[in-house]
Amino acid sequence: MPQRIISISTRGQGLYEFTDQAAAFVRACGADEGLLTVFVRHTSCSLLIQENADPDVQTDLNAFFRRLVPPSSDPSMRWIVHTAEGSDDMPAHIKAALTQVSIGIPVTSGKLALGTWQGLYLFEHRDRPHSRQIVLHLSA
Repeated sequence: MPQRIISISTRGQGLYEFTDQAAAFVRACGADEGLLTVFVRHTSCSLLIQENADPDVQTDLNAFFRRLVPPSSDPSMRWIVHTAEGSDDMPAHIKAALTQVSIGIPVTSGKLALGTWQGLYLFEHRDRPHSRQIVLHLSA
């Protein structure tokens, strides 16, 4: 059962597509069918399968999550206790809790069985740049 850890460098909040890296891993494994499990090893970012054709989708998702969970410096977030790592930290944990840190993608005919407009994204919830680790595991 092949496994690989990939790193994604972020520049702050946003979506970072890594579909090509996941697809290359699946190709290198040579499996015709199976399940790719994707897992992010952090608590302040998450994973998404989302449209990769129109960048406005990413813009709108980022805007929605900023409105849904503003930074702890926002007056509406005065109830937050965990602020030691900055005003974006606890909101980042909340956003990660609302999304997912693991995704399963079927592999069919040696390829990810994603839809035409679907891409695989790391969803960074922190303001500062980070290096994020993602574990790819193929079960055939």
